[in-house]
Formats: sequence, C-alpha cells, structure tokens
Amino acid sequence: MELRDIEIFLVLAEELHFGRSAERLLVSQARVSQAIRKQERRIGAALFERTSRTVRLTNVGRQLRDDLQPVYAGLHESLERARLAARGVTGRLRVGMMPFNVVDLHHYWRAFRSRYPQWELEIRQLEYVDPFGQLRDNDMDVLVAWLPVEEPDLTVGPILCTDPRVLAVTADHELAERTSVRLEMFADFQHAMAPAFPDYWEDSYLPFQTFQGRPIERGRRPVTNAEDLINQVGMGEIVHCFPRHVTRHWGMPNIRWLPVTDLADLSFALVWRTEAENELIGALADMVREFGARRF
Repeated sequence: MELRDIEIFLVLAEELHFGRSAERLLVSQARVSQAIRKQERRIGAALFERTSRTVRLTNVGRQLRDDLQPVYAGLHESLERARLAARGVTGRLRVGMMPFNVVDLHHYWRAFRSRYPQWELEIRQLEYVDPFGQLRDNDMDVLVAWLPVEEPDLTVGPILCTDPRVLAVTADHELAERTSVRLEMFADFQHAMAPAFPDYWEDSYLPFQTFQGRPIERGRRPVTNAEDLINQVGMGEIVHCFPRHVTRHWGMPNIRWLPVTDLADLSFALVWRTEAENELIGALADMVREFGARRF
C-alpha cells in the first residue's frame, strides 16, 4: 500500500465523509474513492459501509485503521528526523503558547536558538481547545500556560512573565469611559465561554462568581481562537478579561482596555508532561530561570 493511499484511508476513517476528506487532502473526491476501492480490492473486503447519507467503517476497516495509525505516525516521525538531520539538526522542541505575547518573549526564543543551534525551536500560537490534551497527545513538548496548573501528570516549570489584568469592551460600551473597573462592576455582562477547560483553571482566569457571590455569566457559544474572541468583543457581544500585554498587540480603535483593580496578576509558566522531560525541555527551563521572569 502506497503512503499516500494510507493517508487517504486514515483521513476518510477520521472524517467519514468523502467531500471533507478530499478537501482536507487537497485532492478530488474521485481520487479518494479510487484509493479506497484499490485498497478494498487488495484486501478482499469492504473497509467502509457507504449509503447516500452516511459513511461508516466496517470491522475490517476499524482493524486496519487501528493497525495503520501508529505505523503512519512512526513513518512521519522518521521522515521528519531525517529532514532535520540533513540540516544538521539533532532535535526539535515544540512550544505551544496560550498567551499572545510571542514577540515580548522573543529574547527567550532568540537566546535558545543562539545557544543551541543543533536544536530546532518551533513556537506555535494555540487555539483554546484542550491545551493540556494537546500536550498529553504529544502535539507539543512544552506549553506556556497561566497558573495555577494542577495536573498530576504535568510538571510546572519556571515563570516567563507576569501581567496585570485588563477588561476589553467595545468603544460604545457603558463602561468604556471609566479609567478602571472592579469585578463586581462587569459581572452582569456576558463573557466568553471557554471550550472545556478544567474548572479550577478557567476560574483562575475569570472567576465563576464575584467576591460577593454573584455569578459571572458566560456566553452560549464557545470561543476557540483569538480572532473570534476579539471580534466578539468588538461587536459588543461580550466583554472579556485579558493579560495587559494584549494591548500592545491588538491596537483596535473600537476596543477600550480598562485596568481591573481587584483581580490578581496572571503568571505564565512552562508546563510539560513529567514523563516526557528530556534534555531540550530541561535546557529551555534552565535558560528561563537564568534570565528570570518578565513583568509587563
């Protein structure tokens, strides 16, 4: 079975839709159908049950998917290691960012790349979808996340930065002309709904209730990315708390940034899977400790 045919099968097994699979693979639906028919002829059994409305894996298809997934992942890892070795790179460290201040933290990233030219450093801005799960699934090596992080299988490393809070509101919001706000003042306005964060972690970013016990309302539609989040604020659909560094990265005339006087500053630290700690993670953590945390 050719590598491309394996990829087509695995994508269809995940999407269970020929059109979406073709779009994701950047091929025609006919190419997807052709690859699946070829595999079924070779195996001698149907891999998918197809109707006009649904596509489902057969028992043989499920077995093949389960067998091929780790093989396919291993092949990709081997090819990636070969690509890096050809460039003289002996390792890669993938860092996922929950804060927005990638630029403000450039001195860490530049120093790491200068000190360890044999290692590739990859910085990713994450969507707000199960970041701890992405870490556990080995989609990244290190997560930069706000504290506290209280997960038994994760190690919390050194703090990179600490930031006061600001409330973002649209320019015509009733709070927009204030010079600062307190939690009690904006509790009645709708806030962004996080997609399945641990309760304690979401509460540390924005409490579920005020100090006087009033509930803080979340929206009905989960926000999964930064662009959607700031657009909802700009449209007046929600107000939202941010670490203050975002004011340097989102210069939007229709947004007002109001200091929040009664919420503690947010600290962001390196976090990684304890069992996955290696030389590269240790080197980055040591360097952050050496440089010390930044305050914005």
